[in-house]
Amino acid sequence: MRNINIKLLGLFSFILLFAACEYEGIDPITPVDPGADAANPEVTISSPVEGATINVLEEVSSVTIKFEVEDDIEVANIEVAVDGNTIATMNDFLDYRIVKDQVVFDNVTNGEHTVTVTATDMEGNTTSKTVSFSKEPPYTPKFDALGEYIYMPFDGAYIDLMTLKEADVVGDPGFTNDAFLGSAAYKGASDAYLNLPFDGSIGEEFTASFWYKVSGDPGRAGILVAGDDADDRQQGFRLFREGNADEQRLKLNVGTGTGESWNDGGVLKADSGEWVHVAFTVTSSTSTIYFNGTPVNTGNLSGPIDWSGVEELTIGHGGETFSYWDHLYDSSPIDELRFFDQALTQEEIQGLISASSVTLDMPFDGQFKDMASNRDVTVVGDPGFAGESKEGSNAYAGAAGAYLTLPSAGLTSETFSATMWYKLNATPDRAGILVMGPEDTENAGYPETQNKRTSGFRFFREKGADGHQRFKLNVGNGTADAWVDGGTAADVANDAGWVHLAFTISQSKAIVYIDGQVVKDADISGLDWTGVEIVSVMSGAPRFTAWGHMSDQSYLDGLRFYNKVLTQEEIQAMIQ
Repeated sequence: MRNINIKLLGLFSFILLFAACEYEGIDPITPVDPGADAANPEVTISSPVEGATINVLEEVSSVTIKFEVEDDIEVANIEVAVDGNTIATMNDFLDYRIVKDQVVFDNVTNGEHTVTVTATDMEGNTTSKTVSFSKEPPYTPKFDALGEYIYMPFDGAYIDLMTLKEADVVGDPGFTNDAFLGSAAYKGASDAYLNLPFDGSIGEEFTASFWYKVSGDPGRAGILVAGDDADDRQQGFRLFREGNADEQRLKLNVGTGTGESWNDGGVLKADSGEWVHVAFTVTSSTSTIYFNGTPVNTGNLSGPIDWSGVEELTIGHGGETFSYWDHLYDSSPIDELRFFDQALTQEEIQGLISASSVTLDMPFDGQFKDMASNRDVTVVGDPGFAGESKEGSNAYAGAAGAYLTLPSAGLTSETFSATMWYKLNATPDRAGILVMGPEDTENAGYPETQNKRTSGFRFFREKGADGHQRFKLNVGNGTADAWVDGGTAADVANDAGWVHLAFTISQSKAIVYIDGQVVKDADISGLDWTGVEIVSVMSGAPRFTAWGHMSDQSYLDGLRFYNKVLTQEEIQAMIQ
């Protein structure tokens, strides 16, 4: 009897619920004929986006293909293809009208690629969507015209970026953050060195180039050695140093197959704490050693270099082939090591030195990329491109709430310069242009309000008394800040078109230039980088916002940073 009552109660409740639905205007579910499947499926590829670039150290990488397919009736089949080759086929879906899925492709090589997603519905209607992307090597040769053959930046790895070959590590060498360029440099240690595959295919004429901070400890050491055995100097070459705690002489020995040639090089002041550019060239008849682009000695060869039996380049030590005169490990930092498969001229070597001072290079030719290094660029908001440029093809175009950030590692040198082309949009009437400043966690308005100016710099603009825009620089020395306020000399008219902006900072002076002319200089008491982790481009955000210096909607082109103080002549030469 109890069960019957329960069943009657349930039936009664259902009737009441049905009546309530009717009462509230909700119709009961009734079957509906979906009609003919006439529309084509819709295909959306969300990753990779059109024009995306994969830039990783690995020679072969992967890509995650994310897509969505929607059909008015039912999806029957989906095919995913890379470069025209099908990598996945799907025909079983939880939701037959809307399919969201992803496929990982693990064989992406350097070059241009396409991803195609093709969807077919139950009536045979088909839609295909294709996007293009590319994989670039981690380094695009900067000196291809000079025959760049080896490039080791030593930014935390012992790898040749030209061939992606990693050096064999002997002992326990390391890195120093005191780099000439980038985030680190090679630092030798006792009984430690590197061996890189090097078989002489570079040819009979070549150049080696690197930045070097010479140490007098130990008193003699091998620097770069490529030999065939432990007792024979008639093959390959040996660059080494000898001296004492005050002076070190760099020398070069070259083997010619039946003999050897000596080049007694030149003397560097040991432990000076200064980076020196060292280069040497070898032809079939001479060898020449250069310091900072100036030849210091030339030696004669009886014939071309002989590479017989040479298999390795030893870095930072005499290695197994040249240690018998105590040319062992070198404690001197080494940075930006390059080899070229031709003997460079003095002018070309001086060009290498100039190019080595560029730490950031953003030409903005339709992309937000640093051409000087493998630096990550974060895009905030929706900046765009101008459709015009002063250099190249397509400048940066600012937008409200938009800017770029980059990590500051490798950019915080003791001396600093920045140059750029700039086309002013005076709305808003104040904006940040370049900021490398610390986070202001002590500000009452943290994190929205940021205004810590005791380190780094802030380059920005504000409306002047005449209605034009005035460009200013603020520099922190570690405990206080200094202002470089150009007054009316630093004003730029709102319709000025493209102008060239530059500023330089040393430990004692900061200078602002407009179109190659000094508009203001100021004595400062130092440049400090404590707490600086990022660079902001075309906004004060997120580190300099307290006074309303937000996004700049102007155009920017040819942005470059340097690890030295540019001269006025160098700046003016950029404008020509």
